[in-house]
Amino acid sequence: MTVNTLTFKNQILDLSVPRIMGILNVTPDSFSDGGKFTSLDIALEQAEQMIKDGASIIDIGGESTRPGAAEVSLQDELDRVIPVIEAIKQRFDTLVSIDTSKAQVMEVAVANGADLINDVRALQNTGCVQVAAKAQIPVCLMHMQGLPRTMQDNPQYDDVVEDVKQFFVERIAACEQAGIERNNIILDPGFGFGKTLEQNYQLLANQKQLLDLGLPILAGISRKSMIGHLLNREVEERLAGSLSAAVIAAINGAGIIRVHDVKETVDAIKVLNATQRESR
Repeated sequence: MTVNTLTFKNQILDLSVPRIMGILNVTPDSFSDGGKFTSLDIALEQAEQMIKDGASIIDIGGESTRPGAAEVSLQDELDRVIPVIEAIKQRFDTLVSIDTSKAQVMEVAVANGADLINDVRALQNTGCVQVAAKAQIPVCLMHMQGLPRTMQDNPQYDDVVEDVKQFFVERIAACEQAGIERNNIILDPGFGFGKTLEQNYQLLANQKQLLDLGLPILAGISRKSMIGHLLNREVEERLAGSLSAAVIAAINGAGIIRVHDVKETVDAIKVLNATQRESR
């Protein structure tokens, strides 16, 4: 049976209907919105708008994970994300996620109010699993084959769905052994992270199989190349494809949908929820 709630410090998030995580990249080079929200005031305005539009979580990232992205120093990442986390927690009653793979960033972010750790490397970097265990807050483990710089060079799997599932089995075990409670773990299949176009859609089509692990699924497909390459659309033209993918991910078991376009995705999920309530 899949866990349908997440317990945070000050609230419980019901995942029986999909929740929306709004993306706030405070980076100059993210693939979709790089450079748009590097000013604190503009980042706060964007956070406020996403909350008004229905986001349950604001996910703050200070290092781009697009293919070929350069690494960011610890201090630069801290300088980007910590003031934004502090300001959002001071002004708004909302859940904040820190999108990072650095243990020290996780630690400082949690100390400054972050409610969730979202790691594309699934807490595999030095010190990360220990920081997460000490924090005792929800964590999101993402599957990625390779590293951001090279992950799309030549991804190969025996069976992408089974391979991703086995990766999660191993990471869940490592997390539990380190002291992270199982009901604090969220799984992200890692669409676009070390997967071909075909493999991404195989994973989306069969995403329900990951529910066998009994944990919530977070799906992040918004504006990604798996939509752009399929439809031959530039990043700013991928809204329709992103909404379609979000609805499919929700139908296939995702409890959290990570998106750029919060208002439109909230509307799409509301239509899905209304339809599912009436199904016989």
